[in-house]
Amino acid sequence: MATITDLTNCDIEPIHIPGQIQSHGFLIVIDQYGIIKYHSQNVSDFLPGLPVNLLEKPIKSIESSFSKNAPPDFIVKLINFAADNKNIGLINPFHAEINDQPFNLVISASGLNYLLEFEPSLSNMDKDIQKLIGYSLSEMLADKNLFNLLNNSAGQIKSLIDYDRVMVYRFAEDGHGEVVAEAKNEDLQPWLGLHYPASDIPKQARELYKLNLTRLIADVNTIPAKIITTNQGGETSLDLTHSQLRAVSPIHIQYLKNMGVHSSFSISLIYKGELWGLIACHNYSPRFIDYKTRDSCKLIGQIVSSALEFRQDEANQHLFERLKTNVDELAKFMLKNNSIEDALTKQDVTLLEVTNATGAVLVYEENITRLGNTPNDEQLQYLLQWINSNIAETFYSTTELSSIFPEAGVFKHVGSGIMILTLAAKLGEYIIWFKPEHIQTVTWAGNPDKPVEITENGLMKISPRHSFEAWSQQVSGKSEPWSNAEIRAAMRLKTEVIYAINQKASAIRILNDRLKEAYEELDTFSFTISHDLKNPLSAIKGYTQMLTRNNTLDTSAQDILARVANKVDKMNLMINEVLDYSRVGKQELQFVSVDINGIINEHIKDLKVVYNANALKINIGQILPVQGDPMMLSQVFANLLSNAIKYSLPADVPEIWIEANETETEIIYSIKDNGIGIDIKQLPKVFELFKRMDNVQNIEGTGVGLAIVKRIVEKHKAKIWVDSELGKGSTFFVSFKK
Repeated sequence: MATITDLTNCDIEPIHIPGQIQSHGFLIVIDQYGIIKYHSQNVSDFLPGLPVNLLEKPIKSIESSFSKNAPPDFIVKLINFAADNKNIGLINPFHAEINDQPFNLVISASGLNYLLEFEPSLSNMDKDIQKLIGYSLSEMLADKNLFNLLNNSAGQIKSLIDYDRVMVYRFAEDGHGEVVAEAKNEDLQPWLGLHYPASDIPKQARELYKLNLTRLIADVNTIPAKIITTNQGGETSLDLTHSQLRAVSPIHIQYLKNMGVHSSFSISLIYKGELWGLIACHNYSPRFIDYKTRDSCKLIGQIVSSALEFRQDEANQHLFERLKTNVDELAKFMLKNNSIEDALTKQDVTLLEVTNATGAVLVYEENITRLGNTPNDEQLQYLLQWINSNIAETFYSTTELSSIFPEAGVFKHVGSGIMILTLAAKLGEYIIWFKPEHIQTVTWAGNPDKPVEITENGLMKISPRHSFEAWSQQVSGKSEPWSNAEIRAAMRLKTEVIYAINQKASAIRILNDRLKEAYEELDTFSFTISHDLKNPLSAIKGYTQMLTRNNTLDTSAQDILARVANKVDKMNLMINEVLDYSRVGKQELQFVSVDINGIINEHIKDLKVVYNANALKINIGQILPVQGDPMMLSQVFANLLSNAIKYSLPADVPEIWIEANETETEIIYSIKDNGIGIDIKQLPKVFELFKRMDNVQNIEGTGVGLAIVKRIVEKHKAKIWVDSELGKGSTFFVSFKK
């Protein structure tokens, strides 16, 4: 049977446990008691006179070999000092002297062990980078334009560390990279604009770049020093994730050799916690950079990352504000105009301006309205049939429609990218946006498909490219991506459309008959739950409690019975919440002026006790009364406040904000937290029954609370929506009519 070789094979190489280090320094690993458990084989090259094997010796017995003037047992004292301050970086680097030569000792943790890495403190640099860093940073940050920022950064880094070539390398969503800025020696060929396949820097390497913000390969032609230990096979298990000297993958070393590169140095660029790219530096002769210089470069990378994030966020915010303004305009049109269709398609601002799409279609009340560049009528009919049969989500987007719906290939010039809002699936009502294919000629640094080599034992392995000559490839059938700002604007528009529809004469949409039918089904469902499910559950719990009184049962059986009782309680809770959900539609509203301030303060007092949230910081701004049913509104704020507190607790400093803002026609409450947030792709499902987000599975909840909240809000003829970002918190808005 033939073996299929996939480029993802590169992703399984265990590069964090290479079992060896770069040989310009040496490594000693001690346990928490100061006993040597591992060391590199080249220790005796740097410390002549010591035994070849130092394993199981206390580190204090050889400390005088690399620090004559230090106090006894100084390494363990350094580690204890770092542990007391919970920051091992405080002690790095420590000055050491070996054979009258200055060395840096860098200490880092590896599980329960400590890595002691010794490397020369003198480098090939002839500049004091710490003196120059202020001027260089001001030059880098001089321009507000993102492109100019990256170019300035490449130029200043090159002037600081004197590498032959310095590139800013940006990662795409699929992991491949592109050189977006470059500073180089004049005799070198430009690499600006070249693309590199994802396998050149595989997934596990990209993860390490997020942990180690700088990475030096001093000389690709030196032989790595192996790590020895008393544990059989243990040399491969030592985690060198945080090591400065960690050896490099042989595949990557060969890759650099094939390019003629002798030394490389990289600085990570991080955007919102993810690896945005690298400042990649190449030298065509060996070059060593000392620890302090690398640390200064790490600081430069962090500052450039912050500037990059600020400029990118600023651009994103401008787009978000523009699209939000257009949605607000459409919301006003829909409330003023008797025709939803006219409001969305025949005003100065149309639904086409809600995104950066070039075409849009509204399918509503058996009419199809096209705006901009869209598929023709026949093509749209086929597309709508496919959507009805295949798209179950209320929100859907793709940039490669023809890859999942081949018939879309005939209109890829107008609709390679598609974003769909489902208004009413049963009625076949949608808003659809289209983006054309973005035909692009990608110039790769050599053929991106790495050749497969056959080893002596007949196995296939992936080898690094030998040729880096430009290799062009045309990409078609794919559109520009849908940005987070576009997705947010589209979802907000859906909220406004549904709200406007509910304000219109619902009878013409045969909602009365459907609602009556739905309520009858809900009544039947509620009866079934309360009688046919709760009674057997009570019996199950009763039998379980009887069995637990049996002293002959062993601990394992008692534990199983306790679990059964726990599951019964959980199911009873879910049944009660479903019953609450079903009752909302039947309750009659008593509209009075409701003191929201009292409701909020009472709930906060209770919830802080329930969640033991003593560290929670609560900010309460302007609070205004609203018209509504007191009991129902109390339930709304109880759910929203409970979620805000519960999901902000994992934050370092949990904090929530509550305030009301007033317009001419509305009072809008916002409840904001700095918690775990919600993935933007999951926002459309937030208010659906039994829908819980992927990142809250370990937090107590049933996925019913927000569905109840939405039902109560809509019963008050009000609106609710959410804005959130993963890891940054969520803001829920509730808008009441005055």
